[in-house]
Amino acid sequence: MTDFRLVVVSAGVSDPSSTRLLADRATQRVTSLAREHGHAVSVTTVDLRELLPELPAAMSNQLLGAKFTRAVDALLAADAIIAAAPVYKAGASGLFTSFFQVLDNDLLIGKPVILAATAGTARHALVVDQEMRSLFAYLRTLPVPTSLFASTEDWTDAALGTRIDRAARELVLLMESGFARSVRDDAWGAYQHTYGSAGAPSSTSRSTPT
Repeated sequence: MTDFRLVVVSAGVSDPSSTRLLADRATQRVTSLAREHGHAVSVTTVDLRELLPELPAAMSNQLLGAKFTRAVDALLAADAIIAAAPVYKAGASGLFTSFFQVLDNDLLIGKPVILAATAGTARHALVVDQEMRSLFAYLRTLPVPTSLFASTEDWTDAALGTRIDRAARELVLLMESGFARSVRDDAWGAYQHTYGSAGAPSSTSRSTPT
């Protein structure tokens, strides 16, 4: 039996948060399906609103506070990620994008990701695939084919549960493939490490882009 480490990054700021609710539903389905496949999953949740006091220093001079450092360490060790953001004015929240822009470019190479977003209206549905997917492609992750989006009316629609199930299955299959671990162990030298190598097995560097 293989043990997997799943990191859930939620940028919801309200309490309760629909963004966190969507991330939690996806997490529950991933862990359930992984158990059916004979795997145990440990889950670490990174609530970005708790990192807000440390974000200005991280963005301006790459000084990471204690909570930010723990979040980076969790992502470095992760076998998969669920990344969920609220959508404002046709874009993922500034908190969400700022956090991922601060990270070392090498940190997430090859890691499978479920991309998820919430909004008050379906007009924002394409933000996940048009904006968030581009960001995670730049970070060289492997977003699963099925994106998750929930507007107000989606919470009572059975189709949301179907999409969550499909995305969770895709994530479990990608974790089982071991691609991210193979990249770190076997193919690391084939990448251009422009801003450091935070994801390298033998490095603890956390240099960040300027």
